[in-house]
Amino acid sequence: MSEEVHAVVTNAFPRWDRKLLFEILNNIHDVVMVIDSDTTIVYANEAYARILGVPVAKVLGRRLDKIEPKAAAINVLRTGKPYQIGGDYLDSLGIDVVGSSFLLYDGNNIIGCVSIFKNITDVVELNRELQQTKGVADYLKEQLEQWEHLPLSFKEYVGQNSRVKETLVLAAKVARTDSTVLILGESGVGKEVLARAVHNSSRRKDMPMIKVNCAAMPEDLIESELFGYEDGAFTGAKKGGKLGKFELAHSGTIFLDEIGDMSLTMQAKLLRVLQEKEFERVGGCKTVKVDIRVIAATNRDLESMIEKGAFRLDLYYRLNIVPLTLTPLRERKDDLLTLAKTFLNQFSREVGHELTLSPKVVRFFQEYDWPGNIRELQNVLEHASIVCGGRIIEIQHLPARIVPTYDDDSNSKDKPYAVKEILARIEKELILSALDTYNNNRTNAMKALGFSRRVFYDKLLRYGIE
Repeated sequence: MSEEVHAVVTNAFPRWDRKLLFEILNNIHDVVMVIDSDTTIVYANEAYARILGVPVAKVLGRRLDKIEPKAAAINVLRTGKPYQIGGDYLDSLGIDVVGSSFLLYDGNNIIGCVSIFKNITDVVELNRELQQTKGVADYLKEQLEQWEHLPLSFKEYVGQNSRVKETLVLAAKVARTDSTVLILGESGVGKEVLARAVHNSSRRKDMPMIKVNCAAMPEDLIESELFGYEDGAFTGAKKGGKLGKFELAHSGTIFLDEIGDMSLTMQAKLLRVLQEKEFERVGGCKTVKVDIRVIAATNRDLESMIEKGAFRLDLYYRLNIVPLTLTPLRERKDDLLTLAKTFLNQFSREVGHELTLSPKVVRFFQEYDWPGNIRELQNVLEHASIVCGGRIIEIQHLPARIVPTYDDDSNSKDKPYAVKEILARIEKELILSALDTYNNNRTNAMKALGFSRRVFYDKLLRYGIE
């Protein structure tokens, strides 16, 4: 300050003293804190207590490097840099602040440092919520763009099978809680459908359910996909960083599909998130806390994997709080026609006319084992609806891979001249064909075949035709 300016200030405020100075500092809305060269806090204004929630008397005389060793003021004091502005995170209070720090001199000697800052935790949290909203919107947009390439999925879990009902009753009970759910079952049984039903029946139903396919994600990318990353965390990282799936699922549900395919390294990191509900982004050091409900699913035998050292026992206990086991389609044939009708109704709308199954196809479906479960049934019917061209789906409209042929019959290869067996198969096919032709009218079928009533019913019994 020049001598002229100093004189003006002195004349304008002749009673300038410490009391007036403190009154000015206490009327500043932001926190003002002064530390000496040993980082001892020698002054803090009233805003310190109001904004940080800590009485000034409690911090005066205490060393800042013991309370908040990473504070910007300490860095300014130790480096001798005269000025620093930016954001900071106070570990001792768990809040985000932004402000500036500058050195105090007595002549050429540094005697302390002044920090002026404000609490921006609400702003940071709002920004996080905005990022989450944008991230969820981007995620849903990606899902919509990929929808046409995904297999058709039904909106409700269809089934009257007693074992399925027991699973659904348990699922409805656990949906009302925040307990972790583990869904077990073969590929194609509808694990994701059940996971979505649990989410939609929970208190989190208005928040997103984020799906992670652990089997489809490369090992070198899964950590950044799950936990996100900071700006510059690795070569090719998106500018500004990226939120991971766990942050996108904040307040909602994360669905970890094919959890049995996750590496042991990632299993350890996942265990910490499940226990502590917190993690660090790749390339970051700030702890991110999340409020999530976890639903995991697998088609693997986790207990067998534990014995082989391929799956962590502690993670298994953490996941296996409420296991839901889905029955394969071959063990719930009583639901098969209901499921088929659900898909046929959808495909009927797509092709523009009603689709039905011929009696022969119905019998074949009941005899087939369905190794691909509900997903395979869906794909078979979609194929048939395209190939059919008409209203009735026949055997020849099904994919060739599932339709048996005589050439593939091992008995024919082993006994190429077994006349009785060959004739029996032909006779059975003729009877089935006649029943199809006459819409299962047995009287008309036996007349067309030239059989007496007794002979016809004997053959039905012999060939197991109902």
